[in-house]
Amino acid sequence: MKPMNYLAGYPAHIQQQANELLDSGQLEAYLARKYPAPHQVQSDKALYSYINELKNDYMRNSAPLSQVRYDSKLNVLQQALGMHTYQSRVHGHKLKSHNSITVAALFKQAPAEFLRMIVVHELAHFKEKEHNKAFYKLCQHMEPAYHQLELDTRLWLLWRDSSKT
Repeated sequence: MKPMNYLAGYPAHIQQQANELLDSGQLEAYLARKYPAPHQVQSDKALYSYINELKNDYMRNSAPLSQVRYDSKLNVLQQALGMHTYQSRVHGHKLKSHNSITVAALFKQAPAEFLRMIVVHELAHFKEKEHNKAFYKLCQHMEPAYHQLELDTRLWLLWRDSSKT
């Protein structure tokens, strides 16, 4: 079995199924059938609007969104699919927070559902800093199919990497 970098945290039987789909050439067809449409969120400005709309729908009372961008230098294997940074500063008697979200630029070509999963994940970090039960519950509140989308996003990354070689 080939190393399944994106699936390292998944059980062996999931990795085995992914390997079989990849080896048989069926992974691309599986993903294309399930997720036929790419998203239209191509600029940082459009990404900001997209994320802010989701934030306002589900997390209206959380700290404001300061900055959003696609980053071509974000290494999805070592770091993450996206990144949330949070910084608090004291200004006189007020506490100001700065929340920013960075999404790996390769997700400009991803299906719409994968972008949504990444954004939901990063938005959940506004309230829950750790990947705990409350964090995943919040992710599922914003996107009921969160866990399946996370797996399929990782399969897409696996297929994408294998098609380059």
